[in-house]
Amino acid sequence: MKKKYAIGVDYGTNSVRALIIDITDGRELASRVYNYERGDAGVILDRKDPHVARQDPSDYLKGLELSVKKALKLADRVKGFKREDVIGIGVDTTGSTPLPVNKEGTPLSFLPEFRNNINALAWLWKDHTAMEEAEEITALAAGQKRPYLEKCGGTYSSEWFFAKILHCLRIDKKVFRAAYSWVELCDYIPAVLTGNTDPLTLKRSVCAAGHKAMFNPSWGGLPEKSFLKKLAPELAGLRDRLYDEAFPAGVKMGKLAPKWAGIFGLSTEVTVSVGAFDAHMGAVGSGIKPGTLVKIIGTSTCDTLVFPGNKKLENIKGICGIVKGSILPGYYGLEAGQSAVGDIFNWFVNFMGSRELHEVYTGEAEKLKPGESGLMALDWNNGNRTVLVDPKLTGLLTGQTLYTKPHEVYRALLEATAFGARVIIDRFEEYGVKVSEIVNCGGIAEKNPLFMQIYADIFNRPMKISRSAQTCALGAALFGAVAAGSVNGGYDRVEDAQKRITGIKNRVFRPKKENVLVYAELFKIYKKLHDGFGTGEPVKMNTVMKELLKVKARVK
Repeated sequence: MKKKYAIGVDYGTNSVRALIIDITDGRELASRVYNYERGDAGVILDRKDPHVARQDPSDYLKGLELSVKKALKLADRVKGFKREDVIGIGVDTTGSTPLPVNKEGTPLSFLPEFRNNINALAWLWKDHTAMEEAEEITALAAGQKRPYLEKCGGTYSSEWFFAKILHCLRIDKKVFRAAYSWVELCDYIPAVLTGNTDPLTLKRSVCAAGHKAMFNPSWGGLPEKSFLKKLAPELAGLRDRLYDEAFPAGVKMGKLAPKWAGIFGLSTEVTVSVGAFDAHMGAVGSGIKPGTLVKIIGTSTCDTLVFPGNKKLENIKGICGIVKGSILPGYYGLEAGQSAVGDIFNWFVNFMGSRELHEVYTGEAEKLKPGESGLMALDWNNGNRTVLVDPKLTGLLTGQTLYTKPHEVYRALLEATAFGARVIIDRFEEYGVKVSEIVNCGGIAEKNPLFMQIYADIFNRPMKISRSAQTCALGAALFGAVAAGSVNGGYDRVEDAQKRITGIKNRVFRPKKENVLVYAELFKIYKKLHDGFGTGEPVKMNTVMKELLKVKARVK
C-alpha cells in the first residue's frame, strides 16, 4: 500500500492529544498534548458545590489548533511523510459532555453576556449536579412503563445528557432559554473541523446518543415529546431542535473546512469522521472483538465489549448502554465503568500531601501480601456508575487500627477498584456476554505493574496491554482512515483497519495462584459491603471486621 496517514484527536478530562499514524501499519509518527488552561487541571469547579465540573470550550479549540499543528511539525521530520498524504481525521472526546449552543452552533460561553457564567460552559462528564433530575427521569420512565432505560441498565445517570440539560433549566433559565440546542463535545469538534456547526444539520454520534441520551431506532430515536413534557414543557420544546438520526464513527462527517486546512497546512480533501467517546474509540484502537473486554483505565474507567448484532442479547441491568454501532459497525456496543479510579489514588496522595507519594506508596504497598493490611475499601468516592448506578454512594474504608499505615490504605484503594471492576465482569457474564480476554489501556495500565498484578489476581485472568500507549487517539485516527474509504487509500471496514493498525504488548500480567485464593476470600467480604451499602438487601455486616482480621493473621 502507498503510505497514507491519519490524525486522531483525543479529548481527555485534562488535555487534548493529537496523534499522527501511518495507516498501513499503525506506526505512530508524532503526537503532541495540549493541557487545558482554565480551571484545576482543566476542570472548572465551584467551591459552593463539589459536584460541579465544567470546561471552557475555548480550551477545546485552542487545544485542537496547537496539538495538531505541533504534531504535524514533528511529523514533517519523519522520512517519507508528506502532508498531502494525510487522508482522514477522527475525533474522540469525554462524554456525556454537552455544550449549550446558539442557532449557529456557537457555544454560549463565547458570547459576551455568558462569558463568566459557569452554566454556559461545557458540562463535563464528571459533573454530578443533576442527581435529582436523573432520579426523576428514572422514576418517570418506570412509572410510565417506557422502554427508554432498557438499553442503559434501567437507571438514568446524573452524568448523562438529559439530566444535565434539565438541571440547567432548573438552576439557570437564562442559559437554557438562550441555548437553541445542546451538542455533545464529540459532535461539536468534527462539526467545527468541517465548518458546519448548525445543530439541525450536523451529524450526531450514535455512541453519544445511544449511551447517554436514550436514543434508539426501535422507539423512534430520542424519547417522545410527551415523555419529556412530563419532566418539563421546555424540555419537550427542545426536542425539535435536537436530532432524529445518529451515525456511527467511520461515517463521513464532511471534508476539512478551508479555515482549518489553512491552519494545519492540509488539503481540503481530508475526510473528517463522525465522532465518538474516547473509551469506545480506545476499544477499537485496542483491537476489540467479540469476547474481548477492553478496559480504558484513567481518572475513571470505561469497560467495553461488543456482541454480534444478529444474535439475541438480553437487557443488562446496571450497565451504561447497549447500542448498535456505538463501537464496531454491525455489533452491539456495551459500556460499563467506574466513576473514579485514578482520581481515588490522586485524592489520597494529595490528601497526604503530595502527588510524588504515588511512587513511595506503590513501592511500600508492593511488599504487602494480599490481606496483610486487614483493610477493605469501597471504591465509590465519586459515586457508583456500574452496576448500582448511584452517584450518591460514597467511599468507605474499614479495618483500620492504631497501626494502620498510609501505604496500606493506598493498597486497599487499589484493591477496591479491582473488586469493583470484578463486579462488572460478573454482571456481563451473568447475562451471557462471555469475557474470554481482557485488554487494558491508559496511563495506569502502562505505568503501574502493581495495579496490573492486583487486577490479574482478583480477576483470576491474564491482563494484557494494548500495544499503543495512546489507544483512544489511535482509534480516532483509525476511524479517520475508515471515513476516507479505500478509494482514497483508507479502509472500507473497521475490522480490516484493526488488523493492520492495532496490536498487543508482549508483557502479560498473569494471576498468581496463592494471591488468587486470598483475593477470592476477600472478594466475598467486598461483596457484603457492596450489597449492604449499595443495594439495600439485608446483609449480615457484623462479621466483616473480624473476617478481615482473620485473613490478616493468617497471611502474616
